[in-house]
Amino acid sequence: MKKTLRFRRGWGQQIVFLGPCLLFFTTIVIIPFALGFYYSCTDWNGLDLDKAVWTGAANWKRIFLSDDKFWESMLFTLKFTAISVLITNVLALFLALLLMKPLKSQKILRTVFFMPNIIGGILLGYIWQFIFTKGFATIGEWTGIPFFELPWLGTPSTGFWGLVIVFVWQTSGYMMVIYIAALAGTPKDLIEAAQIDGARPNQLLRKIYIPLIMPAITICLFLTTSNAFKMFDLNLSLTKGGPGTSTQSLAYNIYAEALVNNRYGLGTAKALLFFLAVSIITITQVWITKRKEVSA
Repeated sequence: MKKTLRFRRGWGQQIVFLGPCLLFFTTIVIIPFALGFYYSCTDWNGLDLDKAVWTGAANWKRIFLSDDKFWESMLFTLKFTAISVLITNVLALFLALLLMKPLKSQKILRTVFFMPNIIGGILLGYIWQFIFTKGFATIGEWTGIPFFELPWLGTPSTGFWGLVIVFVWQTSGYMMVIYIAALAGTPKDLIEAAQIDGARPNQLLRKIYIPLIMPAITICLFLTTSNAFKMFDLNLSLTKGGPGTSTQSLAYNIYAEALVNNRYGLGTAKALLFFLAVSIITITQVWITKRKEVSA
């Protein structure tokens, strides 16, 4: 009898504390995710539920056999992610090392570099669209510097680098804060001992700083990789995937398929592939960098 009462009390406590969270998680995440699998096998315009026609694997066959734009967007996104993640983390670590020094303007500079992260992506994109099309053009006319006279957002190559510039400018300040927090926790006596032994700055960075801040590197790589791969707002406000579809990210391709072309079933199938790709890439990155933490 006592065991039965304890068992019931234990389950009662779990239901009271975990029940609401589990209910909301099931309603908001699990059920829509399961419905996504169903709608990925239908021909549906996203509006009328009674017009969702079951088509089986037709959407998946179309993606893998005849949808060249999807794979072009995939390659563009992979290229954008690789370059953006590298530049963002190198710049953020450089800024963190610089602002760890006893500068008079240290606090002001940290605030200035972090501020772009506060601005929303859509608004930020429109601000930089004005800078690229109007500001750079004016500076180019005044100075004659070729960099400012480039047709920013007007060609596939400059449009790609325009997206990279804005993404790095927005993201590096936030990553800088994480690196600063990690650098602040490094043992000072270890750094001083290495300096007394004659270690040069590049040796300190490679042999001491980077191994000690590997947990922060894991976090920053994960955040920048997932954010770059899911980049949509900057793509929408800066280039809209143009010229043509040359700068169309994977997220924008899914948006255009589902909400512009009204092929919600096909868009859902692409979204599931997108989810799978992001999961594989981020899990692999975390696994690799976690191994470095152990060895450090």
